[in-house]
Amino acid sequence: MNFFPTLVFCLSVFKVAQLQNVDREITILNQCSFTTWVGIQGPRNPANGGFKLEAGARQTIYVDPTWIGTIWPRTGCDDDMDCATGSCGPHEECNGASGSPPMTVAEFSFETNGFNDTYSVSMLNGFNIPVLIDPYGPLECARAGGCYSNPNDACPMELAIQRAGKTVGCKTGCLVYNNNRECCRGVFANEVACSKTIAGQIFKAACPTAIAHELDDSNAMTCNGASYVVQFC
Repeated sequence: MNFFPTLVFCLSVFKVAQLQNVDREITILNQCSFTTWVGIQGPRNPANGGFKLEAGARQTIYVDPTWIGTIWPRTGCDDDMDCATGSCGPHEECNGASGSPPMTVAEFSFETNGFNDTYSVSMLNGFNIPVLIDPYGPLECARAGGCYSNPNDACPMELAIQRAGKTVGCKTGCLVYNNNRECCRGVFANEVACSKTIAGQIFKAACPTAIAHELDDSNAMTCNGASYVVQFC
């Protein structure tokens, strides 16, 4: 009996299993002209949930092949980690704590159907600085997020977070007013009405490939076999 074909088949299956179980790579790149602090939330607590990232610097994290998590920028933090936006408490490492809005969020759900990754840039928690996600792999997959203009420049005062007279973050109307219109509830729970929220209109005009409101699912991208770069600014 010739065992060679069986051996080749077994080795192939083993190789596929190895590929499916390898950690996934996400690089966070700070293209801003100022220091940011990365916040991370998800299984296995990558990088203990956050780190400082100087202007122009990058750092790579490795996550589970089926990781579901978020990455966001914290800005304007002092030595006590009192941050203007995105704070997860008085610590450089968030260690499982979520950020405090407003903050722009990169969202990942790897191998959601056993194959494809889903990724997006969300402004459901407001906006602080532009964030984009670029996939790199065997397929040509779409960029998520990025902005043509700065939503902070159009943010009304009632939604604005300011430091030294400058708007550094923009909250959602739902967070500020908590009414049906701004939170897309009741008769406003449809995409047309939801797209007319105060922040939703501002965010979509400035950052058309980000998720701008609660019912905006058109900008959830899919890919597979990729590594990802999350870029701030």
